Amino acid sequence: MSAVAAPRTVFVDGRTVATDAEGYLLALGDWSEAFARALAREEGLALTPAHWEVIRFLRDYYHGHGVQAQVRVMVKHFSTAWGPALGSNHHLHEMFPVGGPQKQGNRLAGLLRTKGEH
Repeated sequence: MSAVAAPRTVFVDGRTVATDAEGYLLALGDWSEAFARALAREEGLALTPAHWEVIRFLRDYYHGHGVQAQVRVMVKHFSTAWGPALGSNHHLHEMFPVGGPQKQGNRLAGLLRTKGEH
């Protein structure tokens, strides 16, 4: 039996927000842009306008489809929006170096851990 890592909190605008040990929200309703900025700061990531485009895409996709966007969906969307080099899987992973767009992007977008993650 594997040990479950203890939950943690992220300090956001004078209050604490509960996350799991990796920074995924425990309650989707706790997400805010301030949460994304605070978590990004903890993860050593400076959010640029391009990061915010990915975060908003992830949130919109989840709310429109009821599931998180797969990386291939992100690559298709951002290759069309930004061109093949900037929308590539490689570039998206460079933008989100702590787990790529599907892990770090989803954490920052306030989405839950995807199935199969460990």
